[in-house]
Amino acid sequence: MSRALQHQLHSILQTATATLDLPLDTGHLERLAVEVTPAIAALRAETRASVEENAPIRCALTGRVNEAAGVRTTEYAGCISRIDIDVDEDSPAAQLAAELRGRQPDVIATDVPDATYLGLTVRPQSWRAWQWWLDKLNVAPEAVTRQHDTTYAMGVVDNVVVSVCGDGVPKLLELQAAEGGDAA
Repeated sequence: MSRALQHQLHSILQTATATLDLPLDTGHLERLAVEVTPAIAALRAETRASVEENAPIRCALTGRVNEAAGVRTTEYAGCISRIDIDVDEDSPAAQLAAELRGRQPDVIATDVPDATYLGLTVRPQSWRAWQWWLDKLNVAPEAVTRQHDTTYAMGVVDNVVVSVCGDGVPKLLELQAAEGGDAA
């Protein structure tokens, strides 16, 4: 129980008692402050949690347009997003890229060269996360190609062709196989 909060409540109760001319003495006020402190602390914690839950995610955001290359590049929260300047932000590929960037911390880059094609680079944190990506992108495990420390595959999501690059996935697959799991 917070002594500072108890003292704050005691002061507030003392002011309210004097203002309302209530017949409470110092002992009553101290006991009341001690009794209500846990409830007030819980209310403050709920309010703080609600505010944090609804607060926007703070991240660095930089953007630039390379006219010569015809690409808009945005970098934020460790993710690089590139979209062709001729591609509408409301195109299926751009919307899918935005959805995946906004909801998945594994995404490290998205490239949208046209309205129906998405280049996606992910760095999954576990073998199960990689399996989730394969399922999400409708990729059969046997369609995945390995090259050095990266895997590549093609999938389709809502009529958008997705070329996925899994950074560090071969190491995850080796760890899974060493643990005796199915690392297809």
